[in-house]
Amino acid sequence: MSALVTSITLEEFLQQAETKPAAEYFDGQVSQKPMPQGEHSLLQLELCEAINRNAKPQKIAVAFPELRCVFGGAAIVPDVAVFRWERIPRDASGKISNCFEIHPDWAIEILSPDQSQAKVLRNLLHCCQNGTELGWLIFPDEASVLGIFPNQRVEMFTGTDALPILSNIDLSLTVEQVFSWLTL
Repeated sequence: MSALVTSITLEEFLQQAETKPAAEYFDGQVSQKPMPQGEHSLLQLELCEAINRNAKPQKIAVAFPELRCVFGGAAIVPDVAVFRWERIPRDASGKISNCFEIHPDWAIEILSPDQSQAKVLRNLLHCCQNGTELGWLIFPDEASVLGIFPNQRVEMFTGTDALPILSNIDLSLTVEQVFSWLTL
């Protein structure tokens, strides 16, 4: 599904009821993410588990699946949003906030069939322009990962290439390892 509503404000968008799959807001336009399918869902699950297994117990970072992040005039829902421990929004009692009105430190998108590469890349570039340290755009059909870094620097990773990981997370992954998760 493409645009749901034409030209509304971010505040109007945030007042709307949640949709499944999630809707995103960028530059006055609302669009709905595609429904995740098998490959997408498994990659998302495995990435969250691998990151959390290596970062959460040490209170370094937490990976969240499908978390709405509102920042820089946009509301996006990365497939995986990783936040450094000290940046995770909390209420006065220390409990996690429901609203994340900050950029993720690491944003991961998994391209779904029929999903616009341009929209997904735009979201990741928006993240990096607003403070995100690392972005990944995963291309399941090509078994490759595009790394997005600050200053709009991009790099393609394939095969046995070691993937960039958010600093301080003790995790080593190659592109081949990530895509091996798809074989059950």
